[in-house]
Amino acid sequence: MKPFVHFLLRSSVATFSTGSVWLISFFAFSQPFLLSSAYALGGGVVAYQSIKGVTTHRFLKHNKLTGKEYRYIKKNLQEADKKIKRLRKALLNIRSISSIKQNLDILRVVNKIYMITKNEPRRFYLAERFYYSHLDSLVEISEKYALLSAQPKKNAELNFQLNETRRTISNLTETIEKDLYNVLEKDIDNLQFELDVAKLSIDKTKKQ
Repeated sequence: MKPFVHFLLRSSVATFSTGSVWLISFFAFSQPFLLSSAYALGGGVVAYQSIKGVTTHRFLKHNKLTGKEYRYIKKNLQEADKKIKRLRKALLNIRSISSIKQNLDILRVVNKIYMITKNEPRRFYLAERFYYSHLDSLVEISEKYALLSAQPKKNAELNFQLNETRRTISNLTETIEKDLYNVLEKDIDNLQFELDVAKLSIDKTKKQ
């Protein structure tokens, strides 16, 4: 289940619990309005936190993570989200037409890795080099390239630096594509296995 669905579930249960507790307190037990409201609010909070605890436990169990591991991964993903926003801003500020396709490819790969690890946190460990090294390098170099390329007058030295920086970005693009492959490698292997089984099944059917 997605986080938004979890939130809707918790909110719905909490709202229902709040209303139920208030009605019971006010009408069944003849409690004052304010006291009934306090009981209702407390009941809603308890219901919300209880559902949150259950869904979080199931989520961690499904991903085979401890609470400590998940908090650690979540913190790193939050930091990565900020870096990705910086990267997006830098790449969009690069006005070179020849760089548009590569910049879009970079954002596509980076966002893909981020979303996969966000939805399946355990895969974070398959992309540690991306989060701890490659993403940082890509952000810093892209920001510098955007700054240099925006200069109105460019001499030979500046053009040389721009070309070198662009070459480095190209190399980093290949690197993060490998990072994405590492994250998806198990899925690719499973798909290949299923394809092989399907082909064998088709061959047997044809021979019959």
